[in-house]
Amino acid sequence: MNTKQQKLEAFSRLLDVMDNLREKCPWDMKQTNESLRHLTIEETYELSDAILKNDDVEIKKELGDVLLHLVFYARIGSEKNQFDIADVCNALCDKLIYRHPHIYGDVKADTAEQVKENWEQLKLKEGNKSVLSGVAKGTPSIVKALRMQEKAAQVGFDWPTPTEVWAKVDEELAELKEEFEVNPDSEKTEKEFGDYLFSLVNLARKYNINPDDALEKTNQKFIERFQYIEEKAKKLDKKLTEMTLEEMDVYWNEAKKK
Repeated sequence: MNTKQQKLEAFSRLLDVMDNLREKCPWDMKQTNESLRHLTIEETYELSDAILKNDDVEIKKELGDVLLHLVFYARIGSEKNQFDIADVCNALCDKLIYRHPHIYGDVKADTAEQVKENWEQLKLKEGNKSVLSGVAKGTPSIVKALRMQEKAAQVGFDWPTPTEVWAKVDEELAELKEEFEVNPDSEKTEKEFGDYLFSLVNLARKYNINPDDALEKTNQKFIERFQYIEEKAKKLDKKLTEMTLEEMDVYWNEAKKK
């Protein structure tokens, strides 16, 4: 692996390349924080995909893409005389040191849970009005539910054991079924469906399952199996709309075996 000096030289090289592109490339010259935002989100999801696939080569590539965006935002900040990459790094280091008093101070924390609890308490001291204020509004719903539950749990608002959560899941499912039978198209049904999903996220959290990762893995599994059906249909010179559900089920089960 590279030495610390080599890492510093590589980062310096990246800053030089960024400066060069910003000053000479027509595309890079016209970018703003706003124009980069949706691209940053896309790059983050691509990194997430690589992580779920456990593809180290792809992770390295996607990390580079995300790092480029971070350096780009810092360069734009320096042009506005607001901040530069050194300010970003120093502010991050200051925050990490402050929020890890068990490393840089005399606070005791022997477990990861204690560290998380201390972290949330320190955030409140910093002026956050709510334990939940650290959850961004634009966070995808399943991830947002998980993060809110984690933060609430860190201050003691949590079911003691998974048994209570199972009971809550059963309760929410019963309420959802009842509402579907009464009026499946009502606003109340949507609310009950949301409550049921929220309880499932809570259950996943209790068993240390990331619900977003779990759902995405199921999405990928569905894609693979459905595309297998499409390949079979193509070989049979058939359109999917010409196949019966029974035919599709045969190939679906074949894909499951593979």
